[in-house]
Amino acid sequence: MASDPTYDVIVAGLGNAALCAALSAAEQGASVLMLEKASIEERGGNSLFTAGGFRFVHDGLDDLRQDILDDLSAAEADQIVLPPLAQETYLDDLMRVTEHNSDETLAGLLVGQSRDTLRWMRRKGVRFIPMFGRQSYKLNGKHHFYGGVNIEAVGGGYGLVDQLLKAAARQKIEIRYDTALVRLIQDRRGTITGVTVKGPDGYEDLHARAVVLACGGFEANPEMRTRYLGAGWELCRVRGTRHNTGDGIRAALDIGAQPFGGWSTCHAVAWDISAPPFGDRRILDNFQKHSYPIGIVVNLRGERFVDEGADFRNHTYAKYGREIMKQPQRTAVQIFDAKTIDMVRDEYRIREVTKAEANTLEELAQKLGIEAEGLARTVRSFNAACQPGDYNPAILDGVHTKGIAPPKSNWALPIDRPPYTGFVVTCGITFTFGGLRITDKAEVLDLTDRAIPGLYAAGELVGGIFYGNYLGGAGLMSGAVFGRLAGRSAGFMARA
Repeated sequence: MASDPTYDVIVAGLGNAALCAALSAAEQGASVLMLEKASIEERGGNSLFTAGGFRFVHDGLDDLRQDILDDLSAAEADQIVLPPLAQETYLDDLMRVTEHNSDETLAGLLVGQSRDTLRWMRRKGVRFIPMFGRQSYKLNGKHHFYGGVNIEAVGGGYGLVDQLLKAAARQKIEIRYDTALVRLIQDRRGTITGVTVKGPDGYEDLHARAVVLACGGFEANPEMRTRYLGAGWELCRVRGTRHNTGDGIRAALDIGAQPFGGWSTCHAVAWDISAPPFGDRRILDNFQKHSYPIGIVVNLRGERFVDEGADFRNHTYAKYGREIMKQPQRTAVQIFDAKTIDMVRDEYRIREVTKAEANTLEELAQKLGIEAEGLARTVRSFNAACQPGDYNPAILDGVHTKGIAPPKSNWALPIDRPPYTGFVVTCGITFTFGGLRITDKAEVLDLTDRAIPGLYAAGELVGGIFYGNYLGGAGLMSGAVFGRLAGRSAGFMARA
């Protein structure tokens, strides 16, 4: 074994969390090597397939214009109504959607460091803009933002990765492509001294003073999905990269790291039925179909099975994919009428979409393979249950149904104005919630609650933050917060 490590810090992964970790370690004066399992053409992990949205604490638009949206023009700002997001609100929402299972220390770090981490990313050269097309409704000539995740990286996930890669290049951070993590190397005291990798020329040991694991969950591994999520999960579509197969988690567990978090749950959404088995780098996240709160969702029997208006989309979309998995043929149809079809998000307008339009519900059912009688019965009951109210899709308007199950708690408008449009969806898994237990310094803990010297973790493979459900925009934010923290800790240790 080499007595003088080649690198101070090795980072496994090349997505948002990994790049933030590498940049943070380099700030400590550490020499950094990044390992990317994918080729250069497939680099970027799951981050590349996201919308690039971040949920973080702020005091409203004027506050954001100081150091996050610093290139937003006055004319653009005048067209925006963007409410603040208080730290207490963010934390309360995270705890509520996870049924108070989220680890309090990790949740506090995520929320408490969110704003400063966005400032740090902006200083690194990442530009941000409001999410006009996906997180706002135009009312009275202005864009009213809702749901708490309103800011995205320019260029979405692809732009986020590209801007972080440019920052890494400026820091002279080395990247090895086609190089997969195989195992972690320890000395006799249990300290991490490097990694074994498999690259184009076979196996190789690489030595470092610290290692950061930021190479994703196990969402692209059908065996692990079925083992931990349950029967049938080998058949779901994967929204992102095919390379997130749990390598970092398994390598850590093999040396006695502590598993933690929601191992039987995941982030899974409504995903176009025609989408390929893994993410498409041209379509990116546009196979998602997230305007269901302003329509209804039925299965192939024509039955509703979720409360489409239970909460803002950002608070429900990551758990409704699992509900689709429970339906016949793992299939559902989102239905809109002429009152709401023009309000759907941009992803409904791509060429690669599975949809039909008809002037009657019976004709729509025939075109989409739904039981016509079941659909007609469901829509009649739904329409009769809709209560009057002041409809406003930018707020929780309380316009609800009465006397049916499941209810629709907000935005309940009758489906009664043709033409009717249906979009066919299945389940697309984004990332898994189970992972490794870390400290408030992003150190990986062993089974006796001791930190494994020299081992740190960030991103999807950190367990304990999300359970059962997810808060929109908190994933990339978590990756950035804990990536920055892990890199800082690893770099400090390596340079001490």
